[in-house]
Amino acid sequence: MPSTLEGPPPDDRRHRFEEVYAANRARILGYALRRTTDPQDAADVLAETFLTAWRRLDDVPPGEQARLWLYGVARRVLANHHRGERRRSALAADLGSRLRTEVAVPEAADLTDVAAAFRSLPEPDRELLSLVGWEELDHGEIATVLGCSRNAVRIRLHRARRRFARALQRTEAPALPTAARIPNGEHA
Repeated sequence: MPSTLEGPPPDDRRHRFEEVYAANRARILGYALRRTTDPQDAADVLAETFLTAWRRLDDVPPGEQARLWLYGVARRVLANHHRGERRRSALAADLGSRLRTEVAVPEAADLTDVAAAFRSLPEPDRELLSLVGWEELDHGEIATVLGCSRNAVRIRLHRARRRFARALQRTEAPALPTAARIPNGEHA
């Protein structure tokens, strides 16, 4: 019986998905881990992101653009996750706090004030600063992830950095190095 499905054979489709997964799994998982309070939630975000990629494999751009497309999908999956998280019961909150205390994080320096200043920023500012600092994306890549222009990213990032600097001053956090290097050859 002839197949009525069009597109690449199943083995080619599977091979392409495996390549996209192997090339991007670690970065997308890191992205999710830094934006959730529970490693299980990050694993769920990763799974949902790649499930979407499998279902829409024909929409996944080739090469490096696939990573940016996946960041965009992960960002939307995280938005859905955070909406659901606000509705979770006290039991889930209790379980999450137990899991966080079991994960040992070596403390190189006391960054409590820096973390407090960062958390005090609006979500869009935290997202921009995270994409630059943790994901090491440049302005063009961030523009692709957020669905806006490079110029909009540059302006928003400038404003986010100013707000972060003011928040750090309010918490009296120790000064961070002023010559910190950021992508695109700019300085903080």
